[in-house]
Amino acid sequence: MSLGLVLLAVGVGGFLYWRYVWFWRNPERAIPPGQNVVSPADGTVVYVKQVQPQEKVIAIKQGVAVSVNDITRQDLQVPKLLIGVFMSPFDVHYNRMPLTGQIKAIRHYPAAGGNRHMGTMHWRSLWKRRPIYQGSLHIGSNERTVTAFQSRFGEREVNGYIVQIGGKSVHGIDSYVQPGQVVPKGEIFGMIRIGSQVDLVLTWLPDMQVLVQPGDKVFAGETILIKAREADSETP
Repeated sequence: MSLGLVLLAVGVGGFLYWRYVWFWRNPERAIPPGQNVVSPADGTVVYVKQVQPQEKVIAIKQGVAVSVNDITRQDLQVPKLLIGVFMSPFDVHYNRMPLTGQIKAIRHYPAAGGNRHMGTMHWRSLWKRRPIYQGSLHIGSNERTVTAFQSRFGEREVNGYIVQIGGKSVHGIDSYVQPGQVVPKGEIFGMIRIGSQVDLVLTWLPDMQVLVQPGDKVFAGETILIKAREADSETP
């Protein structure tokens, strides 16, 4: 057998293994106890922002910007915390609840003019080029499923949205939960098949302390994104 045929066989075999075995892996995760918010997805953090409802928070390129309302397809009225996680084709694609909450609604929105590739974000995250989201038009236009939930952070009630954004090669956005269901922190609620992005939008509270920044690698159900801010200790 020629070297070319051997390399072809290895390449095809590797692709089939990745596509039909490796991609579907679902490793156990150690869910951290206590009052915290964990990542809903494996991948690279692409933005972390405290935002007002109509504020254009992500300037994708010259003349193109999106607000948190554009991302969630909701008419939000109070300040939110926005954290985006890009999932490369090599990340685990099962998505987990960021904190225990009751599912309020699940809505799917088709793409505006067809799904766009996420290649720009993939390469910028790989080479750590900032801002990672620059040139990524998929953020505002691609198909998405928005899972709205209600939860508590400390003594306060918070509302959240998990936005599963599909890529050009996506073959489906799956949801495994139903409205009214209470889903524990760290439990799988859905997945996106092939490359994609997951954004978390959460009511912003002054006692929240964000622990991640753009470029950080995170793991669904395991990496803590937000914890309760510790009160300043008084000097005796």
